[in-house]
Amino acid sequence: MKNIVIVYWSATGNTESMAIAIAEGAKKEGASISLIEVGNASKEDVLRADAVAFGCPSMGSEELEEEEMEPFIESLEMENLKGKPMILFGSYDWGDGQWMREWMDRMTKQGVLLIEDGLTIQNAPDEEGIKRCRELGTKLALI
Repeated sequence: MKNIVIVYWSATGNTESMAIAIAEGAKKEGASISLIEVGNASKEDVLRADAVAFGCPSMGSEELEEEEMEPFIESLEMENLKGKPMILFGSYDWGDGQWMREWMDRMTKQGVLLIEDGLTIQNAPDEEGIKRCRELGTKLALI
């Protein structure tokens, strides 16, 4: 059974809804899921996982949330994540997705295997957005 860890930060619940839908998609394929708010996550959770999903909305001038998610991602930069299957996701209210492009580039430089481009959804995910999240979770479970 594939062990998937989903680590997320959410202020409004939008990114949390995405995380839950990703977990549902992965569970459908029989994966064991750990859904963890970033404040409760550890590097070991990520390192032990067969695959990882990180979720964070766009904050400020299109950047990761700086109190919890940014320090957590920074803490992983010294770890060997080469080849680790991963997805990135998050919601946003405005902007053009610069935070996601930068995050994808950052993780790619660490050698992770991004399953596909980061999934961004404006504001709360609608029915189609939830469907896309579930499909992404399924992909992560099957890789």
